[in-house]
Amino acid sequence: MFTGIVEEVGTIRESSQRGELQRIVIEATKALQGTQLGDSIAVSGVCLTVVELQPEGFSVELAQETLRRTAPRWEVGQRVNLERALALGGRLGGHLVTGHVDGQARVLRVQRVMGAWDVWFEAPPTLAHYIAPKGSVALDGVSLTVAGVEENRFWVTLIPHTLEQTTLHTLAEGDRVNLEVDLLARYLERLVILRGGSHA
Repeated sequence: MFTGIVEEVGTIRESSQRGELQRIVIEATKALQGTQLGDSIAVSGVCLTVVELQPEGFSVELAQETLRRTAPRWEVGQRVNLERALALGGRLGGHLVTGHVDGQARVLRVQRVMGAWDVWFEAPPTLAHYIAPKGSVALDGVSLTVAGVEENRFWVTLIPHTLEQTTLHTLAEGDRVNLEVDLLARYLERLVILRGGSHA
């Protein structure tokens, strides 16, 4: 489990194919602190298992399903948002994020407003109903508050601190980001469906 509060921006230094898996080496410093083999790290919102530790980074492996579902950012030189798993008793600064990406959102527009950015996204139709004004979403692993919603489009405001501490400052029209909808919205939908069924 994660919080969507990015601890560090890392860089993909190596990428290789090992059978059906793609192994990547990510350069990092803070994300290594206390990390052991088998630990989970959110890499741009994707929960991945550390399979090798190095003095200046760590390795993870991506299955074909992960590659199909997530935004295409697994090439050498790409910058990625990193967050270690939430420690029991730790602060929940963002919202509960599982690291299980639901799909991809497409950037429609980036507008700079008084030092901040308003960024509009298009969500897949199957996920749009989970996104509500003032609710939470995770975009590339960053916990954000939804500022507004119009059908399957939504927008967020990125403050200077978020732009400085994450990869989101590179967003441009047409880019795709990893989207994880609010876990509570999913449970609420399930509860409504079950209650509705019991009265049918």
